[in-house]
Amino acid sequence: MRIRKALFPAAAGLLALAAVAFAAPVLTARPAVAEQEVEVWKSPTCGCCKGWVEHLRAAGFAVTVHDVDDVQPMKTMAGVPDRLASCHTAKVGGYVVEGHVPAADIRRLLGEKPRALGLSVPGMPADAPGMDMRTGEPYSVVLFGSPDGDKVYARH
Repeated sequence: MRIRKALFPAAAGLLALAAVAFAAPVLTARPAVAEQEVEVWKSPTCGCCKGWVEHLRAAGFAVTVHDVDDVQPMKTMAGVPDRLASCHTAKVGGYVVEGHVPAADIRRLLGEKPRALGLSVPGMPADAPGMDMRTGEPYSVVLFGSPDGDKVYARH
């Protein structure tokens, strides 16, 4: 009887270690950051918008797409200035994302949480995500709607 009592605590300890060892791969397989929800308003026929949505999904964002015939009302409602407009508008984490903004810049925005309306890549730069033309032409991401005014947030 004494032998069983003496062995049981050791066996329980080994079982606990085994459980941790088997659970560790499952725990580390989960993403470090939960998926962030992104809502996108775009034309149903725009191929570059579809490419940008796929770029976001590949980066781990959960994307809901609203195909609309006219994106302009959403841009106006979101406060996107005409000079910063592009082909699609999105909302994420309380911010507006206009155009082909790289996923890494969106993650940075969500991490830094600046006082601003959001980010824009004005127009449709050839090398921006979704356009993917690989011309080598640089483009900028603009932080807009900040108390300090618009500023370049990133250069690519």
